[in-house]
Amino acid sequence: MRLTILGGGGFRVPLIHRAVAARPELGIDEIVLHDVDPARSTVIAAVLAAAGDGPRVSAEASLEAAVAGSDMVFSAIRVGGAAGRVRDERRALAAGVLGQETVGAGGLAFALRTLPVALEQARVVRAVTPDAWLINFTNPAGLVTEGLRTVLGDRVVGICDSPIGLIRRACRALGVDAAQVQYDYLGINHLGWLRSLRIGNRELLPQLLSDDHALESFEEGRLFGGPLLRALGALPNEYAYFYYAANDLLRKLEHAPTRGEVVAADQSAFYAAAAGAAPAVARALWADTRLRREESYLAETRAPGEQRDQADLAGGGYEEVAVDLIGALSAGRPTRAIVNVPNGSAVPQLPADLVLEVPCLVDSGGPRPLPVAPPELHQLGLMASVRAAERAVITAIIDGSREQALRALTIHPLIGSPRVARELLDTVLTDYPQLGLLLA
Repeated sequence: MRLTILGGGGFRVPLIHRAVAARPELGIDEIVLHDVDPARSTVIAAVLAAAGDGPRVSAEASLEAAVAGSDMVFSAIRVGGAAGRVRDERRALAAGVLGQETVGAGGLAFALRTLPVALEQARVVRAVTPDAWLINFTNPAGLVTEGLRTVLGDRVVGICDSPIGLIRRACRALGVDAAQVQYDYLGINHLGWLRSLRIGNRELLPQLLSDDHALESFEEGRLFGGPLLRALGALPNEYAYFYYAANDLLRKLEHAPTRGEVVAADQSAFYAAAAGAAPAVARALWADTRLRREESYLAETRAPGEQRDQADLAGGGYEEVAVDLIGALSAGRPTRAIVNVPNGSAVPQLPADLVLEVPCLVDSGGPRPLPVAPPELHQLGLMASVRAAERAVITAIIDGSREQALRALTIHPLIGSPRVARELLDTVLTDYPQLGLLLA
């Protein structure tokens, strides 16, 4: 089986390679890297060469050649690179609003410049290898996945490691095996809630929410705190903190580097140092940089000096979700996974074609949402409000409508100002003139 990675020079590609190498039963014997920056692909290929096992790896500059004959295509692109993320985050903060790369003004700006490229790549995939599955990692994952469906239909599935990471951490805090629990999770990408954890008929979540000591043992428990979690009656996804504590985070970030700035500096140094280095040296540099990246993940939400859980630093996130999906989609091995798929009838209050992040049963026919408990009113309201803004981005790009882009920025709940929305859109279009040509 041939796997193509779009954004193949991306920093986290070695995690995918490691996960695939650990699962030879998947039958993946070739990985093709495609990136608009061939120098980055060369560096990552050197890192992979030092692994010593796994499928053969090649780099292909032509998108058509890269996807030809592929059974699986991973999309993990970052249009504008780390520098674009920094501009998004700083542009938002300068306007007085949050700007994390997948949330609020930053997420919408990232989507506006990313979706045109992602859609064009999808058209090539459809033309060259129409039976391939596309697994989307590209952020904002829910928005991009829904946009890609306009080209690829049911052959695209979006993934994120945040939900399964939350479940694993909650289970560790309870001292139970995550493989033995049944869970109820509902949300959209980077805005969701774990609302039930059960072993048999025994409900465990109230026990966890009532135990401040247990909550202090993992990131989301410390982040939100027992009083808020008990008031919510659920464990929110870590990114939901941007909605629950927007004002607090905004004040904090005004006087601190954004994570985009930290990541951009670290990764720039890595690619420069690893260029032309021997594979073993390149891999050692990558490992050191990866650890720092994991340590800084969502650092803006943590207290000064607070460290990430050691169990979360080794990887084992989205790449494991991805390889489980490959096994289910290619070999028909049914698996249960939280992925980004159309709502269908899972939440009747929302449109059937709106992409949610929910538990699904996945096999060779694709993912099918499993029943979930009805959303509480505030959960429904937040999801609907954020997805309305994200859907306006999709409409803006597909229809070439500047009006819809302005609508997206204006109605997003983390912006809340027509003036700021206009300023943000003007500066995004100044930074990316080609986007201005698209949006009439």
